[in-house]
Amino acid sequence: MKTNIQDKTKLVNSVFSKVYKKYDLMNDIISLRKHREWKVKFIEWMNPQKNSSLIDVAAGTGDIGLLYCERTKNLSNITCIEPNKDMLNEGEKKLKNFINVKWLNANAESIPVKDNLYDFYSISYGIRNVNDINKSLKEAFRVLKPGGRFMCLEFSKINNEILNFLYKNYAKTIPSIGKLIVGSEKPYEYLIDSISEFYNQEELVELIRKNGFSNVEYRNLSNGISAIHSGWKI
Repeated sequence: MKTNIQDKTKLVNSVFSKVYKKYDLMNDIISLRKHREWKVKFIEWMNPQKNSSLIDVAAGTGDIGLLYCERTKNLSNITCIEPNKDMLNEGEKKLKNFINVKWLNANAESIPVKDNLYDFYSISYGIRNVNDINKSLKEAFRVLKPGGRFMCLEFSKINNEILNFLYKNYAKTIPSIGKLIVGSEKPYEYLIDSISEFYNQEELVELIRKNGFSNVEYRNLSNGISAIHSGWKI
């Protein structure tokens, strides 16, 4: 694992408890609203159909669940899994009018649902925060139906030298923005560190394959600032 953090559960939980009230606002500010575009592309590649089922893990405030609802005209079943209770409460408020969405407070490594249940598993900007990525991927495989699809959206490695230089210098300013907006630099220091320590695109492909998935591939977004990974349970 490319991190020196052995047990991230308490750290990550404390991070999100500090930022949950202004989480969506900060995402807009620090990504210049690009995260919205990336999430739309994520759902477009997923291409869910009506009457399908999604489990969205590390669901945050429910952005992916909301886009999935819109894409399927609310004719779908969605389970949002969120380990942080404060974030979960924000998500429930945001999606309170969607009766086809339910929320569970749980970790990616131990999801309290039956085997072979969902058509799609999604995790958006959450996989680098899990305590055990291999166990989380095994859980993803378990809860998907045969023929189900795993999809991950995550910050990744930039494949353009000039853009990478500019991005790294911009990233240094993000903790200061965090202090101004949410009153603390520490959550965004963690954010930058977790991105730099995480796997690159090809390394993540191999991890997904090793945990049972087939036809694993990825697409870069904005030259690799983010990437979408896809795999199938066959």
